[in-house]
Amino acid sequence: MYKLIACDLDETLLDDQGRVPERVRAAISEARGLGVRFVPSTGRPFGSVTPTLEELGLAGARDEYVLSFNGGVITENADMKPLTSCSLDPATAERLYEFGVERGLCTHVYLLDCVYVHNLVPSERAYLEKRMRTVETHDPTLAFAQGRPVVKILYMSLDMTELGGIERELADAGATRGLDVVYSSNRYLEFNAPGVNKGTGLLALAERLGIDRADTMAIGDNSNDVPMIRAAGLGVAVANATDEAKAAAGYVCADDNNAGAVAEAIERFVLGRS
Repeated sequence: MYKLIACDLDETLLDDQGRVPERVRAAISEARGLGVRFVPSTGRPFGSVTPTLEELGLAGARDEYVLSFNGGVITENADMKPLTSCSLDPATAERLYEFGVERGLCTHVYLLDCVYVHNLVPSERAYLEKRMRTVETHDPTLAFAQGRPVVKILYMSLDMTELGGIERELADAGATRGLDVVYSSNRYLEFNAPGVNKGTGLLALAERLGIDRADTMAIGDNSNDVPMIRAAGLGVAVANATDEAKAAAGYVCADDNNAGAVAEAIERFVLGRS
């Protein structure tokens, strides 16, 4: 039986209103009753996961965990203090941030305890309101970080073709050499430190808990979920996943995030219902 389920949040676990569907809550509760750990795995900061943990009855729970910042940070739900951490090289972070500012891109800067956003466009402001708190900045440099480690940087655009062109341009210039670069939520181009991805995060947590890789399941929908979908004993893509995520998965759900795809996977592979 699968002992650890790592699950993406946005567009996977959560419906389009940012909530966990009732069917999913029930399936997770039943799986936990069998001793299965359910681990939210997100590109967002760990603090932003608290409302979801509360919905699932996992808030403040000992020996239950969150993978945040695309797997770069592991926290235990009991105190939400980082057990692991990661950061971009300072010069790389500065270069990526200033590039975003110069191009007029909506640019996120993730610190461990805060997310700053430059050029917070209306569509992004509305999207973030139900997901996490941010601080708007107009600073042309990373001076506002005051020397604190930058965990990751991302650019937002509703035009994925634009983001693809930006990725190629930066790669050609050598600005992203060695970085883990992924897409998420069909609106983000993310730059993570070398080796930081949800797959390495999942395997690190499994090792910490003494759980064999074969006994892990990962569920996701987008490019940043592909490393954990591939790393897990069983990788699952929801029906609304990208083609890349579906191609990486061992199982593709018939249901999407709104219909309870996560419950479908748990019912089939943990609870034994076909």
